Amino acid sequence: MSRWLLLSSAFLLTAALVTRGEALPARKPGWNATAAAAYLDSRLSWWRQWPKSERDHGNRCVSCHTSLPHVLAMPSLRGASGKPSQSIDEMAMIDDVVKRVYLWDEVEPFYPDQTRGVPKSAESRGVEAVLNALILSTSDQERGHLGPDTRQAFANMWGVQMKTGDQKGGFTWLNFRLEPFESPSATYWGATLAALAIARAPDGYAADPSIAPQVDALRAYLKTGISGSLYSRTLILWADSQLHGIVEPEQRTKILSELVARQQANGGWSLPSLSTWQRIDGSPLPQDSDGYATAIIALVLREAGGSTSGKALERAQLWLSGHQGKDGAIPAKSINKDRQPGTDAYLFMTDEATGMAALALRK
Repeated sequence: MSRWLLLSSAFLLTAALVTRGEALPARKPGWNATAAAAYLDSRLSWWRQWPKSERDHGNRCVSCHTSLPHVLAMPSLRGASGKPSQSIDEMAMIDDVVKRVYLWDEVEPFYPDQTRGVPKSAESRGVEAVLNALILSTSDQERGHLGPDTRQAFANMWGVQMKTGDQKGGFTWLNFRLEPFESPSATYWGATLAALAIARAPDGYAADPSIAPQVDALRAYLKTGISGSLYSRTLILWADSQLHGIVEPEQRTKILSELVARQQANGGWSLPSLSTWQRIDGSPLPQDSDGYATAIIALVLREAGGSTSGKALERAQLWLSGHQGKDGAIPAKSINKDRQPGTDAYLFMTDEATGMAALALRK
């Protein structure tokens, strides 16, 4: 076949795909790890200076949407960007976590019942215990040794693990009716983060016989989410890829097939397509591909997808690298409100998307 015919065939194939709505992802400049690290550093600095993050004993609360993505992403970003060490704010955040771990019975919950209503104290304890364990186990993973601070954080976490009821094996979680991190279904997000904390802990912590009953109970709780939304199942698949023993092979295949089937023509995913969410302000949910949905699914495909999801992952990674802004961020929108630029919560989903994208695109 002549070179002209080959070029013509390629052009016609591309045109046919675009006509059917299957646009190929644009190949734009690659992922900029240095810019992503700078963005996440700047957002952690903002969070630690934000008056609403202040708590008792002179420290700050940690957040799923801003602190956590920084913690999870920075170990890989440091290696890729040449960033030599932790920032001052990152070190201060870890110092706050360690302080609260040891003052567990003295510090107030993030949101006390007395000011926020029952059961916000219990919900806050569940969230903080899991986040503290994950933050410190991630730090120890980078250092290569499980330290006493982290062991104490895990002891606190196991102390608030639910022993009875529908959430047995899981953890109570903050419910401000804000999806997807502070809502009734966010208990699976919390249980997933607990699984990541255990799996990341060095020195074989996950296989320690002394915590086997607690780990088994956590696995059992995560299994109850297999009948839930595709978003919850995606998280559970992520947990299984790290802790194992949660998802059966046929369940994994089904979840992956559903995720690939919902990938949009440009290689991304729409977050509203993963559940039955509705905005509390009545505004329409955005249906375009979203940075957070695409990043979290790309991460799960990378960790659990195998060769069958390879093309979907490649298209997702192209979407993410192609949508990174000059500031290093991957944009994402709230599914709770039509938040406006400049408001405090406007960048929360972008923070999460950028951190997850860093994990999905790491080398």
